[in-house]
Amino acid sequence: MDTPVITTIDIDSPGRHFGLLRVPRSTNEGGWSSLDVPVASFINGTGPTALVMGGNHGDEPEGMIACYDLIHRIHLGDVRGRLIVIPCLSPDAARGNSRLWPSGANFNRSFPGSATGDTNEQLADYLSRYLIPIADTVVDMHAGGRSGVCLPWSEMHPVDDPDQRKRMVEAMLAWNSDWHFIYIDIAGSGLLAGEAERQGKTHVSTELRGGGTILRDSLDIARDGLMNVLRQQGVLRGEVATRASLGKPPPTILRAIDRADYLQAPESGYFEPLVALGERVNEGQRVGLIHFLERPDRTPEPIIAQTSGLACSHRAIFRTEQGDCVVVVGQPVTLEEALS
Repeated sequence: MDTPVITTIDIDSPGRHFGLLRVPRSTNEGGWSSLDVPVASFINGTGPTALVMGGNHGDEPEGMIACYDLIHRIHLGDVRGRLIVIPCLSPDAARGNSRLWPSGANFNRSFPGSATGDTNEQLADYLSRYLIPIADTVVDMHAGGRSGVCLPWSEMHPVDDPDQRKRMVEAMLAWNSDWHFIYIDIAGSGLLAGEAERQGKTHVSTELRGGGTILRDSLDIARDGLMNVLRQQGVLRGEVATRASLGKPPPTILRAIDRADYLQAPESGYFEPLVALGERVNEGQRVGLIHFLERPDRTPEPIIAQTSGLACSHRAIFRTEQGDCVVVVGQPVTLEEALS
């Protein structure tokens, strides 16, 4: 293969296999070294292929735990087709409880990658050219990270193709979370989601609260939602649950597709949220303050909502730099609007 990445298992071989994606690297401590990324595959008979990943960002453990749980929870006979699981895409970042790699690279801004680039680009290139193309469904779980706290939701980008959009909405809803979120990128390109969508895949992701915490309910949403999506996509055998079958009310679908929905700090200082997550917000309302600890004589700078909807995410770190996203406002939409 035209890639420097070595796969220690045959991902086309039937059965249950555990191995590594070995990405060459050279460091001060290891001149001849590799970044070893654990991978598992389950192949049983014919059927669709799902690629499931956690740990894109190292400070988002919920997806990693859900992947490890999945690996140990299912039997080969539960699989119908092929399931590839990468529990942690960014091992060094996870060891440091960091969003970014030690090199400063954001793995989720590395796609489509390059076979001759840095380690993160080589891994992204391998995913882009060898794993994503063989998948029907791509699951990339996120959890908000240390810098932001959000309503626990499954999420998707708005995509142009009606068939792909329908498939993604159905997969998003199959997570059975109370909240679902349709979002746009405001912090650059190069996302794994964007690459999977460009290739026409059914892509579904999550943001499961974040804020540097690990909560039992968020882990349950990650674990149970992932299993149900894989059943809904036909990769795992078993009955597909719905919110109705679980005795739960209909979910709320939020959409934030206007840059004005993403409020950024006008100055550096210390952020105070003035709204609770899920609270109704009106355009022109004060939703946060920037305090100036060194200047008690200064009146705090208000953060003013530019759109109306529900507060669905806010910054989790008190110290805030100019330009940091501090509040996100999402508009509730119907299923028909989500599909349009």
